Amino acid sequence: MADSSAPTRVMMAVNESSLKGYPHTSISCRTAFDWTLSKLVRSNPSGFQFLFLHVQVPDEDGFDDMDSIYASPEDFHQMKQRDKIRGLHLLEYFVNQCHQLGIKCEAWIRHGDPKEVICSEVKRVQPDLLVVGSRGLGPFQRVFVGTVSEFCVKHAECPVITIKRNVTEAPQDPVDD
Repeated sequence: MADSSAPTRVMMAVNESSLKGYPHTSISCRTAFDWTLSKLVRSNPSGFQFLFLHVQVPDEDGFDDMDSIYASPEDFHQMKQRDKIRGLHLLEYFVNQCHQLGIKCEAWIRHGDPKEVICSEVKRVQPDLLVVGSRGLGPFQRVFVGTVSEFCVKHAECPVITIKRNVTEAPQDPVDD
């Protein structure tokens, strides 16, 4: 039986905005975070621990935004450092919010396919709950874009809550976030 005095461990998968770019959080994950604070945590910050996971998707060709196909080992090192810094800045937003509210938290970065990595990390960390943001894509967009939240609902080994972004914050193209 679980220790009833232990905080509820809530894992949140977070990503950066495709619209505003680095270092802004996506609309979906910020909405999910705000919802979790207002609906679950409320006035009991000591009863929760947040576990923030940011999954960085490796660029297929390894050249991100480089102008040349010629690269030195130092170019690759600089790209990896830049990605790491971007992920750290993203996580810093959530960690700072938690510390201001007195909520215990941890944060880390992994690389790979977000849906696979999130489910793998759920299995490894065993949170009480996984919270993921959802862009609210229609059936047509889901076929071509796929959704991390749907995959997590089906495959994560813990309860999953998906939070749709606010209609008023949704961009013109629902794929954007």
